[in-house]
Amino acid sequence: MIAFPTPCTHGMALTHRSPAATLAAMGRIVRKNLDEPDEVRKLTLIDLDLLRIGSLAIGRGTVQPGWRWSTHMRKDTDEPLCQIHHVQLLLSGRFAVQMEDGEYAEIEPNDVFDVPPGHDVWVLGDEPVVVIDFLGNIEQLGRPASHDRIVTTLLMTDIVDSTATAGRVGDVTWKQTLGEHNRLVRSRLERYLGQEVNTTGDGFLAMFSSAVGAIRCAASIRDVTAEIGVPVRIGIHTGEVELLPGDIGGVAVHAAARVMALGGASEIIVSATTRGLVHERDLDFESRGMQQLKGIPIPLEVFTLRN
Repeated sequence: MIAFPTPCTHGMALTHRSPAATLAAMGRIVRKNLDEPDEVRKLTLIDLDLLRIGSLAIGRGTVQPGWRWSTHMRKDTDEPLCQIHHVQLLLSGRFAVQMEDGEYAEIEPNDVFDVPPGHDVWVLGDEPVVVIDFLGNIEQLGRPASHDRIVTTLLMTDIVDSTATAGRVGDVTWKQTLGEHNRLVRSRLERYLGQEVNTTGDGFLAMFSSAVGAIRCAASIRDVTAEIGVPVRIGIHTGEVELLPGDIGGVAVHAAARVMALGGASEIIVSATTRGLVHERDLDFESRGMQQLKGIPIPLEVFTLRN
């Protein structure tokens, strides 16, 4: 996961540093060892060793047989399922993970796994699980859910068929084209007061205080990327997000991704939640009907922006 500056919630502009500037700002190498942790936490059937690197918390957990999140952690967090986004490496033992929609996976030694919020997890068998969590938010484990949340409109973009295009034009041309794509998207985000949260290399996630602003920005991004031959799909959804160091989390982020995935080249898909906030007559929408989005328990109506 690529770390970017913490989203701004009070009208301040986000600052984007070049890699060289970021390294210069760090000043020196920081080296720590998990055998000499900054903090040791003892939870029910869990020993957690924590290291802090800047705003990140890196953790090593030793989880005993018989432990299950919904049994042993629920009462401490006041949440029915774990609401922490984990990216982990399992060193020994075995985990089972189940999402709210029933999706299930068994995690084995040397597996690296990404688990979004809204999951139950438990130890399989009689061997303790040893796991490294390196996403940076593991210190929230066992604590009440953060109340540092805001309601925002999310805009998520994705270049259509980026892998095939890169293979067709070659690495050098693709890097130049991708750089132009990124420049154009960022210029539109700035114009419409969007706040960039992160980028995966071929797409962006941004926040807007205005649903109309997000939709007009999406239309501008759609048009300008089509002009350079890099069509994108765009999803827009409004919901509550949790502010994390350099990122955001919560069901709304996953809903925005699912909404975006419904689109094709140069399509803008808008959730009914966002559509209900828009009353401008010059914005024309066509319903795509109720959609059952993976990981979202309640069907959601979505719309295509027609103009």
